[in-house]
Amino acid sequence: MTHAPAAARALLASALSVTALLTTAACVAADREVPRALPAGVSEPPPPAPSASASSSSASSAGERPAPSPPALSEAQLRAALITETDLGEPWMTSRGAATWRDGVLKATTENPDCRRLLDALYTEELFGTPSGPRATVTLDDTYNDTQLRYQVAAHRPADVDRVLAWLGTLPEKCERFEATTGAGAHLVEVSELSLPEAGDARAALRVRVTGETGGEATPLTVDVAAVRVGEDVITLTNGGFGEVLPEVTRAMTRLGADRLTEVARQGRVRV
Repeated sequence: MTHAPAAARALLASALSVTALLTTAACVAADREVPRALPAGVSEPPPPAPSASASSSSASSAGERPAPSPPALSEAQLRAALITETDLGEPWMTSRGAATWRDGVLKATTENPDCRRLLDALYTEELFGTPSGPRATVTLDDTYNDTQLRYQVAAHRPADVDRVLAWLGTLPEKCERFEATTGAGAHLVEVSELSLPEAGDARAALRVRVTGETGGEATPLTVDVAAVRVGEDVITLTNGGFGEVLPEVTRAMTRLGADRLTEVARQGRVRV
């Protein structure tokens, strides 16, 4: 099994540093929004006391009107929230095309409905179904480890997302080990939980390992799938291949991506 070069691991640490900078920037921006004190010697006049009828009317109106929801992000804003090859550094680059292992291994069937649903979601790359709003996607290749990372940001209803995240959390038990059938024969599939850093409003991740004969020898495919909800948008990341799939990449990019999406949403609200 190959090992990522020292440069790649160093750049992962750099990605985590970017996350810290994004968080710090958000805090600084929040501090700048605090109103300045009045000049010395000038006091702010006290507000007039509301009448009983006005207070009652205001309370009634407030109870009748729901709180306005934050404006939805545009496709351009979602594109600004994507990660790039610059975030990962060498040997990552813009993808040269869809990975061949998707059709060869993930286009499979099995008897258990939950496990079949997982395989279908990995193959179609639509874990949450059709988005309720815009989406933006980027695909990157690790030319050293021969792995591919697909990263999508899309608008989905939070309740629907949270149901899927809860379902993902049950799969390490429901689909811990099962047999799937492809055009090449039977494959053993193993599903385990993948821990993620605290990011966004809700999150879940799995590591899926598929072992079967390819070209006369057993070749394991490893795929990390992670999802993080940030408000009414969700990040979906798959990181997989026949080479060494580094969980550090999955964790770093979900954290960086969630912080970046949060900052893009904050800037959008400020402009509105």
